[in-house]
Amino acid sequence: MNLRNFPEKFPAQKVSPTVTIRVSGRLAQGHLACLDQLVVSAIDCGLWPLLDMVHLEELDRVALGYLMGGEGRDFGIVACPNFIREWMQHEKER
Repeated sequence: MNLRNFPEKFPAQKVSPTVTIRVSGRLAQGHLACLDQLVVSAIDCGLWPLLDMVHLEELDRVALGYLMGGEGRDFGIVACPNFIREWMQHEKER
């Protein structure tokens, strides 16, 4: 995934224009290349990508790792189901 090549290109607190990317249903490893492409395109356009995952129902461990690794650095998360936040917290504590 390309984002890891752009650390601190657009730190969240310094970017005012945003774009919201809505993610719903299921998010799995096979979807991450497309999601990453959307995030990178937003950054290339000078926008801070925000993921709205309020309707996300299922994700796999690889997708969880992507969200944990990118949140606050490559993108923001504006809405997230509790089960995902709890899983993220559990993984951080491990």
